[in-house]
Amino acid sequence: MASKFGMAGGIPERRVRPVWDAIDSRQFKNALKLSTALLSKHPNSSYALALKALILERMGKLEEALAVCMNAKDLLYKNDSLLIDDLTLSTLQIVFQRLDHLDMATSCYEYACGKFSNNLELMMGLFNCYVREYSFVKQQQIAIKMYKIAGEERFLLWAVCSIQLQVFCGNGGEKLLQLAEGLLNKHIASHSLHEPEALSVYISLLEQQAKYGVALEILSGNLGSLIMIEGDKLRIQGRLLARAGDFGGAADIFEKVLRLCPDDWECFHHYLGCLLEDDCSLSKAANSPSTQVSTSMDCQHRHLADDVFDSRITRACEFVENLSTEVGNDSIRGPGLANLEIERRKLIFGKGNADKLMENLILYFSSFGHTASFAADVEVFLQVLPGDKKKQLLEKLVKCIDSSSTSSKNVLGQHITFFKIRELIGDTFSLPDGDLVEFAVQMTEMYCQNLHLSKDLDVQESMYGEDFLSMTCNVLVQLFWHTKHVGYLLEAIMVLELGLTVRRYVWQYKILLVHLYSYWNALPLAYEWYKSLDVKNILLETVSHHIIPQMLTSPLLVDTCDLLKGYTRFMEDHFKESADLTFLAYRHRNYSKVIEFVQFKERLQRSSQYLTAKIEGSILQLKRKANSIEEVESVLESLNHGSDFLNVSSEIQSKKLTFNEDLKLRPWWTPSYDTNLLSRTYEDMSCYPKENMQNEVKQTQAKVTKGNEKRSLLPRLIYLSIQCASLSIKGTAGINGFDSKDSTELKLLLETYANFLELPFQDAVELVISVSHGQKSVEVFSSNLIDWMNFAVFLNAWNLNSHESNKDRLTFPIDWQVLWSLLEKCISAKINSTKPLLSSPGTDLSILIQLVTEPLSWHTLIIQSCVRSSLPSGKKKKKAGGSSDQSNSQLSNVIKDSISSLCSIIDQVTNWLKEQVGKPVEADVDFLLSSLQREQVDDSGPGKVVKALENLVSSVDCSEVGERISRALESWKPVDVARKIATAQGTAMDEFLNICESKKKFLQALSTKISA
Repeated sequence: MASKFGMAGGIPERRVRPVWDAIDSRQFKNALKLSTALLSKHPNSSYALALKALILERMGKLEEALAVCMNAKDLLYKNDSLLIDDLTLSTLQIVFQRLDHLDMATSCYEYACGKFSNNLELMMGLFNCYVREYSFVKQQQIAIKMYKIAGEERFLLWAVCSIQLQVFCGNGGEKLLQLAEGLLNKHIASHSLHEPEALSVYISLLEQQAKYGVALEILSGNLGSLIMIEGDKLRIQGRLLARAGDFGGAADIFEKVLRLCPDDWECFHHYLGCLLEDDCSLSKAANSPSTQVSTSMDCQHRHLADDVFDSRITRACEFVENLSTEVGNDSIRGPGLANLEIERRKLIFGKGNADKLMENLILYFSSFGHTASFAADVEVFLQVLPGDKKKQLLEKLVKCIDSSSTSSKNVLGQHITFFKIRELIGDTFSLPDGDLVEFAVQMTEMYCQNLHLSKDLDVQESMYGEDFLSMTCNVLVQLFWHTKHVGYLLEAIMVLELGLTVRRYVWQYKILLVHLYSYWNALPLAYEWYKSLDVKNILLETVSHHIIPQMLTSPLLVDTCDLLKGYTRFMEDHFKESADLTFLAYRHRNYSKVIEFVQFKERLQRSSQYLTAKIEGSILQLKRKANSIEEVESVLESLNHGSDFLNVSSEIQSKKLTFNEDLKLRPWWTPSYDTNLLSRTYEDMSCYPKENMQNEVKQTQAKVTKGNEKRSLLPRLIYLSIQCASLSIKGTAGINGFDSKDSTELKLLLETYANFLELPFQDAVELVISVSHGQKSVEVFSSNLIDWMNFAVFLNAWNLNSHESNKDRLTFPIDWQVLWSLLEKCISAKINSTKPLLSSPGTDLSILIQLVTEPLSWHTLIIQSCVRSSLPSGKKKKKAGGSSDQSNSQLSNVIKDSISSLCSIIDQVTNWLKEQVGKPVEADVDFLLSSLQREQVDDSGPGKVVKALENLVSSVDCSEVGERISRALESWKPVDVARKIATAQGTAMDEFLNICESKKKFLQALSTKISA
């Protein structure tokens, strides 16, 4: 960096260079020594101070760095004769930004620009500050000022982009767009435009105001020559004509584009959409310049008359036929897909022929059936085929493969595509179990037989036939769902483990294993495979949903904490650094990216997953520290005693959350994070409409939003409950900041919490009491058991200090005994209904874990608050005698009883856990392996797939498959996979057992403290 300097604040470059060399090489101690020496020679140099502050910040001495920065800032303000340059200010900006004091950097630049009003370099620095603050109005003002000084086109476009951001991302009205248009018109009249990006901004402004005719005139005029690529210019022209309602003209333009780019599939959709005047393909989003490709089945053709539809579809057919002839290239997919789309539209309109569509599918398969994308390409066309035609298609595809004369690798690709199509149309769900087993064995054997094709591939290259194992896993999981035989689930896991032994980089296998191990309560293994995905950057937002929901309800508290910290750290770093990308887009004159970057940042800020991680991360800290009320209070203090999350709850209601998870990567049996079909009764998925899946995803999103609102109340409820318990002992309002206002707030929050449970407050209280007294079953709490128990714990805390009149008090007041009874009933019921984990995959252990880590933990905190307030502090002892002693004695007995009851409850869980983990691992391994033993009578059941894999391992030829694959296969053993599962389950149970024993040990120590 030093090479960029001339003079900085009057310091020669040769004196500055050694400091920057030390910083760049991360020798910060040496850099600090050099900067101190530099500062001794230039004590009045703001730049020298800024350098020292930068070094201190890099060394982690944040408070010192801020103090030095403030000194540099004060020096700038006080010394009018001091030289102010952009290098000094930009260095200060870097440090202030990293210390979360960007407003200080902005004030420095504002002062400098006020002092040197026409200095463009300083004004650009100030513009950069406003970009970082997302102050769109101030961006516009300073950009226009720079434009007036320099008259440069780029500054005007900076101002126009700032205006667009006010409209799309701020509170600016659309009339501002007219202002931007007027600025550009004035500039064009005097200077014209000189950059393609400038023309794109101008056209987008006109589009956003629906001035399509004006935009077309501009494009066809002299300015249109700025777009050098003819195809790009024609696409814009076609889009404008379509949005203006000139569908015929737009279709003509799109024909020209397709002749230039016959493989432009998006353009063909626009072309056909214009011919048929299809609303689905002609989106007019105000802030989006591109139309949207639609593949839905409910396309509207504007009620075209039959003869009009016929003539236009005929035109499309003739055009595609001519295009195919002109291209004469078998490697271009566009014309083949176009024929399929035309036939699909005919069927939707009621004039199609399923046989013709099937014929085109076979033709397309013969040319491109070996490609990895074929199944995804034709999925939308398969949806319109009747059920009987789908079966005929499969038969014809088999004949096509058998008659294929292409290379062995291409034939292998065709087989993979055929099996994928079977999955897509749901054919496997209509097969009997025996046929499904044979199908799984067939795919496994094909994988084994074709390993030699990958002999010379690098370990990071995709192997031929890898998809066979993923599809085999899917079939085996289906068999497990139907039969509930654990052997099929074990086989599915073993297949994937073998695939990853051969090549460890197959992310599809890893995702499947994450979900299978999670389902089987082997979460440590699931987490290990998730970590091996090495998810980084923005993928953390789209991929983390595979593991975060399971971890949040697991006993792996440390791992969960690390997971959430890694995710939130990326998000927060991105929010800090996203402005750098925005300013970079300004500097490089890529103005469309400016709006894109800002909108993307806002989308991430409204991320539902990010909100969940923030809320659950804080609750997780409270769980982990629940045995120490002082540490919990420290956490609560950092959260502003939970008040910050109350603001989050109100924000959820005012802004629309975004769901950025890529759910397409999830396995078929778990389409969303709270749906697992394996926990339901078996159903024929071939008859399960995709719309139902989409509805389930929407319902899940609604649940997540409501859940975040509800969970955001917990930190504040915990804080108020602790304070309320303390006040009930001291008996005087106003102590430690707790008064009647806080009591009222706790009551209001409990009422809000009850509303989330879909009952009025009084009804919710009565339900809790009736379950505790055995008048109603625990089952009435259904899936909201944890929320109900949390409600009961906080209700008891409020009731300890309730000063309502007898008339207004609860009909069935809750007390310590009622709460103990309720917790004991719920935990006993959960233990009794929990099946053995190994023999019953899918057993939901998370509820039992949450009962211990949440309501029991919160109740423990309330007890600690009571104990702390009842015991004498310091050396002063309470005077004996009187009603106070009697009251304290009664309270002490109640607290002791409560602790004793909690220990008894925890003992139930601990004893059950010890039974589970007490079995030898080898016994569990034997059980798992025995599930693969087939019945000798009819040779049915699981085990055939593993047998095929064992045959492969035993007969592997090193010279045929290569040394690497051979060694990998020989290292795979079914017994090792079984042992991993049993060990992982034991590890998770041990973690839960440690949590329980830690709580019991703490409670016993607390009881001893009271008795002392």
